[in-house]
Order: sequence, then structure tokens, then C-alpha cells
Amino acid sequence: MSKKVIEDTSKFLSYVLRHEPQAIGLELDSQGWGDLDALISGAAKNGRQLSRELIERVVEGNDKKRFALSADGQQIRAVQGHSNKAVQLQLEAKQPPAVLYHGTATRFMESINEKGLIPGSRHHVHLSQEIDTARAVGQRYGKVVILQIDAQAMQAQGFTFYQAENGVWLTDQVPVSFIKAL
Repeated sequence: MSKKVIEDTSKFLSYVLRHEPQAIGLELDSQGWGDLDALISGAAKNGRQLSRELIERVVEGNDKKRFALSADGQQIRAVQGHSNKAVQLQLEAKQPPAVLYHGTATRFMESINEKGLIPGSRHHVHLSQEIDTARAVGQRYGKVVILQIDAQAMQAQGFTFYQAENGVWLTDQVPVSFIKAL
């Protein structure tokens, strides 16, 4: 399988499992799980050929571990990044590291300096423990700026943090007072 097929399939799975399952007639439960056979069938009806082998390669090979298969291999989900209102992941609150990072583009800084970090259409703001990961995320959107988040102070003031299965830290918002551009 070519790298392009893997990348295109990953993007398709992100779109369907995070944002628009109804685009292919897929139903997700409140934890984001969808039937793998229904995903394959719905994709085929919309002109995209998927196989279990291809999906398993994408899930196993995704460097960001964006997807998970159920223990029985019958269901699939995105582990974070949802905008679909029907999906409400039941993540446990966790103690974050003292500092987390967020990568963004310089063109978003005016808004961030006014509003802080907000989830936009997603359920949570995504944060990283590593500067390099934040940089890689930010580079997708233009000239990168790394933001350092004082997670310890946020938690002390009552903000809640969660950690997705793939290690991404999630919170509802990050007020300006907890953000420092590096």
C-alpha cells in the first residue's frame, strides 16, 4: 500500500470519525465508537474503497495514534478531536504536568491574545507535553508559534484536564493569563 493511500485514508477516517459520520451513514455511540463493517459499507456507497487490512494499517501506523480499534476488532473510533455533538467522551480528569504546549500559527495570535485558546468547533483545546509535538502541529497552519501553558496554575484555579488515549492533553479552554508565547 502506498504512503498516499495510507494518508488519504487517515484523513478520511479523521473526517468521518471526528466530524461527519452521517456523511456516509455511520452512527457513532456517545464514546465515538462506530461499527467497522458499517464504516466500510458506508464508505463504499460513497465511492471510497476501504478494507479491514487498510484500516488496521492506518490505525497501527498512525504516528499520532488518532484511532483505536475495539478489543474484538469490530468497532473503531477517533480517540480525540471530535466536533460531533453526539460524541461525549467520558474521560477521567487527570493531574497535568506543570507546563503544557500548544502549537499554532502567527496569524491566530491576535485572536488568542484576546480570547485565549478556545476549542472552536471541537470539544476541547488540544495540548502537548512536548514542544516538538506542538511545533509539528503548528506548522500545519503556517508560521509557527509555540505557546507555553501554565497547566499547574490553571488546575489550581479549578480548570480540569483530561488525557486522551494517544497522550494528547485536553481542556475546555485556556485563558490568556495562563499563556506565554515562546
